[in-house]
Amino acid sequence: MKKVGILGGGQLGKMLLQAAANYPVTTYILEQDADAPAVHLCHHYVQGSITSYDDVYAFGKGLDCITIEIENVNLEALTQLELEGVTIIPSTSVLKIITNKITQKQYYQQHQIPTAPYIITHNLADVAANQASLPAVHKLAQGGYDGKGVQVLHHAEDIPNAYDAPAVLEHKLEISKEIAITIAIDAQKRIAIYPAVEMVFHKHLNMLDYQLCPATLPQQLGWKAEAIALSVAKNFGSPGLYAVELIIDTQNDVYVNETAPRVHNSGHHTIEAHYSSQFDMLWRIILSYPLGNTKALLPSLMLNLVGAPNHTGVAVYQGLHEALCIDNCYVHIYGKKETKPGRKMGHVTIISAEPQELIHQANKIKAAVSVLAAT
Repeated sequence: MKKVGILGGGQLGKMLLQAAANYPVTTYILEQDADAPAVHLCHHYVQGSITSYDDVYAFGKGLDCITIEIENVNLEALTQLELEGVTIIPSTSVLKIITNKITQKQYYQQHQIPTAPYIITHNLADVAANQASLPAVHKLAQGGYDGKGVQVLHHAEDIPNAYDAPAVLEHKLEISKEIAITIAIDAQKRIAIYPAVEMVFHKHLNMLDYQLCPATLPQQLGWKAEAIALSVAKNFGSPGLYAVELIIDTQNDVYVNETAPRVHNSGHHTIEAHYSSQFDMLWRIILSYPLGNTKALLPSLMLNLVGAPNHTGVAVYQGLHEALCIDNCYVHIYGKKETKPGRKMGHVTIISAEPQELIHQANKIKAAVSVLAAT
């Protein structure tokens, strides 16, 4: 059986391992936290840092393939392992582009992929010198995750709060809708495309609140968005799973926001709502099996469960009974012991033949379910 390693032991690794149970594969996890969600599901757990050259290199020796559940990994070690014959999915050439928002934007520009106009800033002085570009979105080149490392600068008075580090100062688009399209590409360059999902972001946390599948788009606009997402993934030239986040502005122009070269929050609904989930699909790519069927069984809504405001400590879940009384409601608890405000602690997927029911049921779940800290 193939020996496959996953860098990172969070909820994405957990769900990837749940899907791995269906395949002949021996799984390995490299993760610092011995209590992380994925650790108890793998065949072999190695405690170590995914950002350490020595830890990643030692972990990868003897494995057939390595994939990631987060981009913040040691690329130098992966590059060396790749030179020594270990398959890295996606390839290190992709990760080197994606892990830095500056090189990511340059990649889009190089391949004539529409993205919001931007300026590269290295410090606060650069931001101040470009205050005529405001309002703009300031994005740290490296280290941002789940809404962190991104802020909107509306006026010159906001500049002192900008990032005093390499970043992208991006023109603030007038957003009509935000969508995501996941593209699967295997080693033979075969392609499978998941239907676009419509994403709704939390106003204060700057992270995904809930999403609907399929996205409500005019047919021509849907085709345009799909073609752009496909161009992003194909030009990487590497097998992998790519979640492409796109912005549709008020003029119906489509822009790539950013890309995740891995399983992603925007694809969680596929576990119950599609024939082949994003996690199943990645294993098919890694193990050289035929790509799965991306069609939806039914329309769906996926709602993130996050830590409640002012609650930090051992997690307690309230309202799960009420949620599970709803037909075709699927609750996923990630198994993180500690909650804190805004931390992703789980998600709920609802599927229904009546799409208009999805928002109604999601509101019931939001009112009922809370992730609190034990008192």
